[in-house]
Amino acid sequence: MNISELPCGSAPAPAAYPYFPTRWQHVLYRNWSLVPPEVLADILNCDVTAVITAAQELGLPGNTATVPQWRTSGYLTLIRNNWQLLDYEQLLKLLDFTPERLAYTLKEEDFCFYKLGQLKPACPKVRYTPLTPEQQKRTEQIRELMLKHFPGELQEYVEPPFAFTGKYHSLEPAGNNQDTFEFNFIHSYAASCGDVLGEAELCDPVPENLLAQYASMGIKGVWLHALLYLLCPIPGAEEFSAGHDLRLKNLQLIAQRCAKYGIKIYLYLNEPRSMPPAFYEKFPHWGGRSVRGTRTLCTAAAPEILEYLEHAMRFLFTQVPELGGALTITMSENPTHCHFDYHGSECPMCRNIPQEKIIADINRAMERGMHAAAPDARMLCFDWAWRRSENDSEVISFKKKVIDLLPKNKNVYVVSVSEWGLITRVGGVEQYLVDYSISQPGPAEEAKAVWQYAKAVGLGTVAKIQINNSWELSAIPNIPVPYLVKKHLDNLRASGVDGVMLSWTLGGYPGGNLEMLNASPEEIAAVRFAPEIAGKVVQAWKIFSDAFSEFPFNVNVIYTAPVNYGPMNILHAKSTGYQATMVGFPYDDLNSWRAVYPEDIFISQFQKLSEKWAEGIAVLESVSGNTNAGFAELLRISTAAYCHFRSTFLQSFFVRARNAGDRETMRKCATEEQTLAIKLYHIARVDSRIGFEASNHYYYTLNDLREKVINCDYILNEELS
Repeated sequence: MNISELPCGSAPAPAAYPYFPTRWQHVLYRNWSLVPPEVLADILNCDVTAVITAAQELGLPGNTATVPQWRTSGYLTLIRNNWQLLDYEQLLKLLDFTPERLAYTLKEEDFCFYKLGQLKPACPKVRYTPLTPEQQKRTEQIRELMLKHFPGELQEYVEPPFAFTGKYHSLEPAGNNQDTFEFNFIHSYAASCGDVLGEAELCDPVPENLLAQYASMGIKGVWLHALLYLLCPIPGAEEFSAGHDLRLKNLQLIAQRCAKYGIKIYLYLNEPRSMPPAFYEKFPHWGGRSVRGTRTLCTAAAPEILEYLEHAMRFLFTQVPELGGALTITMSENPTHCHFDYHGSECPMCRNIPQEKIIADINRAMERGMHAAAPDARMLCFDWAWRRSENDSEVISFKKKVIDLLPKNKNVYVVSVSEWGLITRVGGVEQYLVDYSISQPGPAEEAKAVWQYAKAVGLGTVAKIQINNSWELSAIPNIPVPYLVKKHLDNLRASGVDGVMLSWTLGGYPGGNLEMLNASPEEIAAVRFAPEIAGKVVQAWKIFSDAFSEFPFNVNVIYTAPVNYGPMNILHAKSTGYQATMVGFPYDDLNSWRAVYPEDIFISQFQKLSEKWAEGIAVLESVSGNTNAGFAELLRISTAAYCHFRSTFLQSFFVRARNAGDRETMRKCATEEQTLAIKLYHIARVDSRIGFEASNHYYYTLNDLREKVINCDYILNEELS
């Protein structure tokens, strides 16, 4: 593949970062200790000595050792951090990727290119050049700032990135270990959204110690991303399935390992998946609509697509009989069939075929193949986005039509997002919830109606929820709001739902709110903390739960606002002109952040949330004397959460003030933002889970948080002086 074939979109000019004297120093700063100095020297076209000297001049840590996992397990962080700095050629060197590997990552790894804004800034080549006297002076200012806030031993990680993978262990149950649901499953905290089976030997998606901890907490299933054609080649197109034997072997080993702990593997299958453009040269009649540089797969024009789906499922479950089942998504952001995004009318071959039939045909074909090989495996049909059109407000009747066409089998389940359709009025703004809410517990009447109908026709039911965290705040392993989680679980038990999907890709941490499956908050506190401390912990949990209910929930808020990046997100004294992207780059786009909320309400809700949350932290901090590691962890996670919530308020207030020309408010916000960045920095140093999320890797590194300090200092002393 040629580099020129990588997607560029509109390719605008990159954003400005004036607080670094040169662009090459910015590249060096962001990547120091993440990739070897030799790699940076190669990219910058200079020798290693020059790179090391330049790092020291910027006040960066003198240790040149790197953590190799950044390139194997943190490459999404590297991509984001350099998206506005490097062109594709230099980015490939940094990642040690081929163009093919990067193209796959951008296309298939959880909508990566979409998260990056569907554009690649037109970055000029970055090269090392000797500093001018003025640049040298600014460099010295940065060094002095670093030595002031991060001297000596405070520059290094205490717990290295990814170290959490070695810390899983079985836990003593806090409750009766009698989960009332028939089954549950969660996304592995250790698994990315990439080619997890092809790279399992490099990055184990379900290590044994993680399974031990899951099992001790009553977890009965784990789900992983998979693509059928990468496990079972399409006859006549085997070249597109390179490595399928290795993936299948790894899947067999993983499923067998999970079985030792009584845990089933469920494969997420978003099928029939669109293929690379070259595939349609061999199978032109399989192609439907043109979309995003490829084509959908038209099940009307090529009925053999359904035959392949049935064959592939039979093959897969024959080869790996330990599998627990499959989670199918038949409407989604990924190009699959011609109606995947409600624009099926653009396909002349299937425009007149009802959507419900296309959805059901795909599920029926996959179910036939799976149950022919494994009759007891669970077919989990996710109704995510099942509706007639994108703006359809009445969806229950359509979902019933699909359900009527599904195979009536006791091992076929309808999966619904529990809170989808919930009506809320946070800040007085009425909202119709979609998914990813912990702050507003479900289930919604809409979900309950679907489950009731599914049960009436003989199908099982599953509630998809978020129990540990959500896109409301995914940078910490769990949001400590157990009373909101308890309310949701109690409501689900009352609804009679059969199973629970405990997370999307985020929220798989083996601890935190997961204990709520078998215990109450009071029981957990009594087991995990000393008697004199347990009462304070319960008090703080109640305050946190009450505070979090103030979150101004809207799906566009949780996707675009800086809440997941917190203090890491850069302040801009002048508008960047960039639009915030889905859990990718918040930039300075307040209009996208607030979604349907008026500016004043959006800002005031995050102010209320952060101020109430601070009251809960004060309760924890009032505990004196020696406490256990669990208490220190709770205080650490709660404080990190505060940093993110408070920073979202401050950044929003800053942009509003900037747009109004209110320099004094800008100064106050930048001053507090700098303080929050330092506070979060010291937490991230000692806890490798802070800032990590499976589908995005690390939202920030220590370098990023130090950079925010530089950014705030520059705004205060140069742009607002």
